[in-house]
Amino acid sequence: MTIRLLLADDQELIRTALSALLDLEEDFQVVASVGRGDQVVDAARAHRPDVALLDIEMPGLDGLAAAAVLAAQVPDCRVVILTTFGRSGYLRRAMEAGAVGFVVKDVPAETLADAVRRVMAGERIVDPALAAATLAAGDSPLTARERDVLNVTRSGATVAEIAAVLCLSEGTVRNYLSAAISKTAAHNRMEALRIADEHGWL
Repeated sequence: MTIRLLLADDQELIRTALSALLDLEEDFQVVASVGRGDQVVDAARAHRPDVALLDIEMPGLDGLAAAAVLAAQVPDCRVVILTTFGRSGYLRRAMEAGAVGFVVKDVPAETLADAVRRVMAGERIVDPALAAATLAAGDSPLTARERDVLNVTRSGATVAEIAAVLCLSEGTVRNYLSAAISKTAAHNRMEALRIADEHGWL
């Protein structure tokens, strides 16, 4: 049986190289390749892949959000997150989004091919070390609103600008920032953002 693959990665060189590598496998066929997260579902509907390999950081829609939409709208397509970022928070969010595999990009090509075949056989594929780290780290301490506020902080926005973007009062924004700083044991909002990013909580 030929396994039909969809690739989604915003870096064209990586996407092209990955496509060439996977096409070398006799039982694989890359049927679609996109560079934006908001193109994933349309490509899946048009080409009906068996497995979608999604990067996390993409324009339009990140890979975790794309995985959730794909799981809801094209449930026959199994999702494997293929990323540079082996962070425990990302793994937890990927599983919650409906992904059945989480593979970091520095694995050998044969390991990735084996993961695709095992996913097709009904298995869940997760790097054991990352799975252990995820269990040890526990859930994200941040609420959804605290994550929203930190994400807007990324642009260097002031409290007033964050409040305007999120339709909140400035006092409420300060409270969320204070809570996020405390929960991440940071000294300021930018350090809280960095720590949350490193843990994959955003």
